Amino acid sequence: MEAVSTIRITAFLAIFVLMALWEAYQPARNASISRVERWRANLSLVIVGAVISRILLPASLLGVSLWAAENQIGLFNTFTLPSWLAIVIAVLTLDIVIYWQHRLFHRIPLLWKVHKMHHADSHVDTTTGLRFHPIEIAISLLIKASVVIVLGAPVVAIVIFEVALNGFSLFNHANIRLPQKWDKKLAFFVVTQRLHRIHHSQRMSESNSNFGFSVTWWDKIFGSYKSQAKDSDETLPVGLKSYPATSNNASLMTLLKMPFDRADKH
Repeated sequence: MEAVSTIRITAFLAIFVLMALWEAYQPARNASISRVERWRANLSLVIVGAVISRILLPASLLGVSLWAAENQIGLFNTFTLPSWLAIVIAVLTLDIVIYWQHRLFHRIPLLWKVHKMHHADSHVDTTTGLRFHPIEIAISLLIKASVVIVLGAPVVAIVIFEVALNGFSLFNHANIRLPQKWDKKLAFFVVTQRLHRIHHSQRMSESNSNFGFSVTWWDKIFGSYKSQAKDSDETLPVGLKSYPATSNNASLMTLLKMPFDRADKH
């Protein structure tokens, strides 16, 4: 378990540092609020979320997987499949579940009240990929744990999925712009920064698209893919109009209280 934790933390830090340095050296867009103010709140949420996750599920998803295996619970613990096939199915299942979870957080008003904090960021950068309300983190953790139990998902699949989930979130929120020829090729399979900024558009018709966190095929299959926004990537308005770019709206306490504010229509 310690080795697995080391792998996850190392991968997370490596991607975070790489994206942070890249966007500092060659930013795609300028922020209205200082980096110190935004990062202080966004990174504080990581700590709050980690504490909530540890309280809610002390054993982590890996512990849930081991428990299911010991008690022969779940599809893969009941029926014998090649290890590689069980891993592939588990990773893809978790991936599509998170895609639909994301869509439901936009569609269901009560869930949107929680998720809107992520979209209220007036500037999208790599820390936005870490900016999720503790309530959303708790709900997502329970959903993922349920999938792990139903499938009897192997530990390796969970490690692959969790590393990918965190890594892609840092990557596609980064305030960088890939060369057009790279973006065009990558966007065929992978959610690029340009594509994900469309999801953070202030226009509801645009933010209700591109729900995938890693690959673009779920959006293409289920009709939520949008390759272009009305505005260019340079001028695309991001965030929520009801939460303008002010220092107060970037404070940790304001972010934590957002689900209890007047609900935004979405």
